[in-house]
Amino acid sequence: MTHPTRILDTALDAVGNTPLIRLDKIARDHGLKCNLLGKVEYFSAGGSVKDRIAKAMVEAAEKEGKLVPGKSVIIEPTSGNTGIGLALACAIKGYSVIITMPNKMSLEKEALLRVLGAEVIRTPTEAAWDSPESHIGVAQKLEKEIPHGIILDQYRNVNNPLAHEWTTGPEIIEAVVSTPSTTSKPSSGRVDAVIAGAGTGGTVTGIARAVRKHNVDCIIVGVDPKGSILAVPESLNTDGSGTQYVVEGIGYDFVPDVLKQTEVTTWLKSGDEESFVAVQELMRKEGLLVGGSSGSALSGALRWLKSEEGARIAATPGKNVVVLLPDGVRNYMSKPWFLEMALENSASSLKHTIDQVLGSKPTQEHAEQNGKSSNARL
Repeated sequence: MTHPTRILDTALDAVGNTPLIRLDKIARDHGLKCNLLGKVEYFSAGGSVKDRIAKAMVEAAEKEGKLVPGKSVIIEPTSGNTGIGLALACAIKGYSVIITMPNKMSLEKEALLRVLGAEVIRTPTEAAWDSPESHIGVAQKLEKEIPHGIILDQYRNVNNPLAHEWTTGPEIIEAVVSTPSTTSKPSSGRVDAVIAGAGTGGTVTGIARAVRKHNVDCIIVGVDPKGSILAVPESLNTDGSGTQYVVEGIGYDFVPDVLKQTEVTTWLKSGDEESFVAVQELMRKEGLLVGGSSGSALSGALRWLKSEEGARIAATPGKNVVVLLPDGVRNYMSKPWFLEMALENSASSLKHTIDQVLGSKPTQEHAEQNGKSSNARL
């Protein structure tokens, strides 16, 4: 699915309508017979799935008369991507915006927010969600003190899951239904399973509601990082309870109102290491420059497809399994996990060939560059 071939009025018209892309190489390498499909959200205007809810929340608030151009100050606690979507919308519509964000979130996110005109306030990563020092607590204090301040509140705003019920889910369905089944690429014509990470939970909740109108038997798999408490049953959350995880944008220490845990058929817990291995697979095998939470979704999908519950679908040609890939790697290129992946990978066979052609010893300039890269990561 592509954007319509017409002139768009603003960048907000380029939110959503992201492609569903076959992950055939990964499927083949893992012995899967089903269609493994990635819903690639970094093609959206602001670079993530959160563009959708930012647009929906702002437009709904305007219709309800809660926002006044030139006066209203939108304040939002976020892990970054919702903030970027809001800052993009506010730049276009003329609202001031303040974003509160935990320290662990990337420098790239802060930089993008600032160039879009947002004020950014960092908060302690370790602060509990209901602490006055948390990104939520700080946002609430600012809302009380700043004239015309308003928190749209992605954690409780009904337009969060509705954005996915009305756009993301239907886009997935349309792409699957519109793609004919062929001998070489068979299709059930239905969305048979969806795997998605859970942050606020609006994405997985809204998509689940949409696809079950299309296929009541569709299986929804939710992926929650170890250290978070969103998975059910609660016993799943004991492994790694209270630990900090590196992956950004998914998981919380409270259950947001917009997450309806019962919409998810099966919950899985994910770890940082498997997530980043999956990111590398998506980059190297499919050419998709995704972020860490996309790796969490893929690693969860692969694990589920090899489980007793998922094995039947995995072994059936034509079954359509959709993995939600929330954002791109743009926001994480200064992070140690990405730098290690990019600069410290073992040499390929081609590198050995190059060394033979040019001489086995690296040039002085190359050695100095490697030294500088290593120092920069210390």
